[in-house]
Parts: sequence; C-alpha cells; structure tokens
Amino acid sequence: MNTTLTVLVVDDEPPARRRLIELLQRDADIGSVLEASDGRMAVAQIGAAPIDLVFLDIQMPELNGLEVVAAVGAHAMPLAVFVTAYDQHAVRAFEANALDYLLKPFSDERMEAALARAKARLAGQRMEAFSEHVLRMMGSVGAAGVVTPVATMALGVPTRPYLERLAIKTAGVTRMVRAPDIDWIDGNGVYANLHVGGAVLLYRAPLGALAARLDPARFVRVHRSAILNIDSVLAFEALTHGEFEVTLKHGGRARVSRTYRAQLELRLGHAL
Repeated sequence: MNTTLTVLVVDDEPPARRRLIELLQRDADIGSVLEASDGRMAVAQIGAAPIDLVFLDIQMPELNGLEVVAAVGAHAMPLAVFVTAYDQHAVRAFEANALDYLLKPFSDERMEAALARAKARLAGQRMEAFSEHVLRMMGSVGAAGVVTPVATMALGVPTRPYLERLAIKTAGVTRMVRAPDIDWIDGNGVYANLHVGGAVLLYRAPLGALAARLDPARFVRVHRSAILNIDSVLAFEALTHGEFEVTLKHGGRARVSRTYRAQLELRLGHAL
C-alpha cells in the first residue's frame, strides 16, 4: 500500500510557498507537493485529485483560507494546517476544524512538528479504514460498523496504547505512579523528571520517547523540554515573544514556547 503523501501548499505570496515546498520536499514521506497561488485555484485542485494534507494561508485575496474550506465542504476537505501572520485568526482556525496552524514567521522545527502531527493523524485514519475493511471481510463488524475489541487485537491494533502507570525505580524500590497524577514533565539529560504532587521523580527514559506513550487527550508538549498535564494547569501568564508561563497544581511552573504554543491552543480549543 502506497503511504507517501500528496500535499497542497496554498499561499498568494511566492516566497512563502517556496519555503513550505522546500521543507516538505526534504521529507521522505512526501510523494508529491502541489501548489496554488489563490483560494479559487486551491478549491479546483482539491476537487480534481486526491490530496492528503493542505497547508492553507488564511489571508488571501478573493477566497481566503476559511472560505476555501467552506467552498470545498467539511466532508470533502483534506486535513488542513492553516498558515497565518495574525494570532486572532487562530480562533477561526479552530472553528474550521484545523489540524494545526502555523503563525508566521515560523521555525523549521515548528513546521516539522505540524507535519509530524498530520502524518500521525493520517496514519491513524488509514489504520482505522484498513482494520474496518479487513474486519468486514472476516464478519467481525456488526451492522453498526463497530469494531470488536477481540477482532481489533487480532489485527495487532492496541486498544489501550497509552501508559496508565509509570514504574519509578529508586534504591531498590519500585514505585508506581498513575499518569493522571503527573502535573508536568521536564527533561533531565537523557532522562525525564516527573512532577507529582510537589515531588520530583526521575524516570529513566528520554522525554521524547515518553511523550509518544502518553495520552494526547491529557498531555501536551509545550516546550522542547516540557510536557503538561492539561488537567493540572491553573493559569497562563503572557511573557514576551508569544511565550507563556504556566502555573500548575502544587506550585509548579513551566514555560510554553512559541514553537509549541499552537499545539497547546488546539488542545485547549481557543487561543491564549
């Protein structure tokens, strides 16, 4: 099964299109990169060929990015990452069910994070579609199209893929920590610190590897060296350059970097 992606870049500014295209072409998972210089061209391209992902500028003449989504229709619109130079457009991007948004000028790292998020979502959609197809052939899907847990396990699809408890080993004693009890996590060299009820516990795994195994409905990366439990956040305080400081339960404080801010806002469902 071909897993390379077809991506459409829509922006009325040629330099902005070129930068996105160059970044996309570095990724081995991208098979084809199309481009459109305005909203009407974007609508035509989306209707003409299968497209997996769209990087869509919001502020454009004639049809803006949000009007492109309206013209295509939510049911037919590919996954979309909105690109904008204005913070206030973030709220409207959420309302249009954007996967993510890039705030100009964005770093290569922020772009790569958005692309990784898109690839993960698309991989999940493909696995779900494949599983349902196979299970229908096996007669394991009921009339309502519900995939049974037994059949899902038979296909090798985990039903509970995220960590519920973490084992902390210290001086010959293993302590079990429930994931929901973790307020936040920060990097400590090749390991990670778990902040739990005011205590700091060393977890012997890299922060990045741990992030991949935590439930994204609860935990969100907010800095290259920090992960927050959304349920532990008490307040956000604006700093300079689009960054925020977070006050957490039990007195903890963490920094939200501009690079990861959009992911947090998408998780919260509103702009900070």
